[in-house]
Parts: sequence; structure tokens; C-alpha cells
Amino acid sequence: MKIHDISMEISEKMPVYKGRNEKRPVFKTVNNLKSGLSYETSLDINMHTGTHMDAPLHMVEGGETLESIELEKVITKCRVIDLTDVSEKISKNNLESNEIQKGDFILLKTKNSTENILESDFIYLDKSGAEYLRDKKIKGVGIDSLGIERDQPAHDTHITLFEAGIVILEGLRLDGIDEGEYFLFAAPIKIKGVEASLVRAVLIEDLQDL
Repeated sequence: MKIHDISMEISEKMPVYKGRNEKRPVFKTVNNLKSGLSYETSLDINMHTGTHMDAPLHMVEGGETLESIELEKVITKCRVIDLTDVSEKISKNNLESNEIQKGDFILLKTKNSTENILESDFIYLDKSGAEYLRDKKIKGVGIDSLGIERDQPAHDTHITLFEAGIVILEGLRLDGIDEGEYFLFAAPIKIKGVEASLVRAVLIEDLQDL
């Protein structure tokens, strides 16, 4: 069995969506061993920072919150699809040759994992790509960008996926991960009533060897 950590490391210097400083995490030492009996740190962080999961409330008025997402959807078999040759956006035509099946959980590997574009013109999934995945009735989709869409005023990609009950993972790190089948563990932190949560996402190879 081999475990691949596909999560972003949380730090004050990490890439954040469009480089916006207000989205950078802030660490504060609350207690230390010189002034108290323990060392404690607080973290002020946007739920959409780093590797995270979106829930429908993120883009849908009155949408379901994080606890509506069943763990079976994010602790599951998955497929990594290599789209590192794609420029700008992933559309239907980029996905059609990949034999995507009903119930699949798809991870989209792009140039985002290897090039310094996360805070600027990252590769994203456009409306036609989202509609194609919806029509295929997949279970979930993950991408190695900090947003599954970019500069879409009507949030077409998010809403198309949310309305179909498709789980969205963002901020994956897929550098060094080969195209193929894996077992995904991407459980969110158990927080009530929110529209997103940080996730420690891992891929497991050769699970049968456990």
C-alpha cells in the first residue's frame, strides 16, 4: 500500500485565491511554554483556503450545508485524469475521450499542479465541462486549482455541479500523481452549518495490500 498526500500545506505564505491577502491564514500564539503550562495556537482561516470541499450553500441561496455531504461520497474509489496539455480551461471536448462512467469520482490533473499559476490564470472547469460531468452522473469531481471556476459571474460550473448533487473538491496537489485509479480519502472537518471545510486529502494505491 502506498499513500499520496494530495493536500496543500497551510501556511501564511501559501497560495490563495487570486492572491488576495484577506484570504491568507493568520496564525497566533495564544500560550507558550515560557508564560504558561502549554503551547497553543489559534488559526484564522477562510474555509475556501487550500485543499477544501464546497457545499451547495457556497453558491446557492438556501443551499445545503457541509453536513449534507455523505462520507461515502468522499471516501471512495476515484480516477485521476491527466489534462496537463489543456490551456486555460477544461471543456466537454477535453473530457469526452476519457470513458467517464456513472458514479465515478474524477480528479482533474492540470498545469495548476506544476506551474506557478494558482494565484492568477489557473486552469478551471467551464460550463460545458460541468454539464458533461453532470450528464455522466458522476459522484464527485476534484481539481488542482483554488476554484473549480474562474471569472464566471453566474457561477455556472458550481451551480451545475451542485444541482446534480456532485461533490466538489478544490486545491488538490497532483504533481507526481499518475493517471489511473486510486482510493480517495477526503473527509472534511466536521463543522455544522457551513458552506465549505478544509480537507486532508490522500490517495491510496494498492489498498488490497492492507
